[in-house]
Amino acid sequence: MARRAPRQAEAERNDQALLEAAKKVLAVDGAHASVAAIAAHAGVGIASLYRRYRSKDELFQRLCALSLDQWIQAAERGLRHEDPWEGLAHYVRACVEFSGGSLGPLAGTITVTDEMAARFTRSDELMGELVDRAHAAGVLRADATAMDISLLIEQLGKSPLIEQLDRQGRTDLTEAAQNARRRTVTIALDGLRSGHPPLPGTAPAPALLTDRWERQ
Repeated sequence: MARRAPRQAEAERNDQALLEAAKKVLAVDGAHASVAAIAAHAGVGIASLYRRYRSKDELFQRLCALSLDQWIQAAERGLRHEDPWEGLAHYVRACVEFSGGSLGPLAGTITVTDEMAARFTRSDELMGELVDRAHAAGVLRADATAMDISLLIEQLGKSPLIEQLDRQGRTDLTEAAQNARRRTVTIALDGLRSGHPPLPGTAPAPALLTDRWERQ
C-alpha cells in the first residue's frame, strides 16, 4: 500500500491538471479539442495519458465526472452556510470560478456514463435544496428557478476576456480580468434577489440542458 500511495496521488494530480487544461482548450476549440493539446497544456505526456485513458471519449467522460464533483462540493459548502442567500451566492460564485459551464461543448458528443448520470442527479438534488431554501427564506426572487441559475452559471463561466488573455499569455492582466468577472457575477446575483419585476417568458424546462447530452 505504501508504494501505491504516491502513484495514486500523482494520478489525482494529473487528473486535476487535465481537468483545468481541458476547460481552457475546450473553451477555444470546443468538442474538436485534441487530446494532444489538452495533455500539452496540462504538462502530461500523451503516452502517459493513454496508459490511463483508453480513448478520447473515456478521458472526456472522466473530466465531466470530475467537474460534476466540483459542482457537488460547491453545493454542499453552500448548504453549510446558515444564511440561505449567502449559501446560494457561494454556490454560484464557486461554480463560475471553476468555469462550471466550460464542458458544455461536450454535450451530445460523448456517451453519458452511469458515473456521470449519478453525479448529474446528485448535483441537481443539492442545487434544488439551495434554491428551495432561498425561496423559503424569501431572499430569492419567486420566479427564478434552478434552471435559470444553471444557465446563468454556464453563461458567466465562460469569459471571452480571460480566455483571450490566456491565449495571449498576458498574465499581467489576469488578476484585473478576474476581478472584473467577480464584479459581473455580483451584478448578476443582485438580479436574483427578491423584489425585482417579473422575468420575461416562461421558466426554462430541464430538458433544455439535459436533452443536449443525448449523443447524436
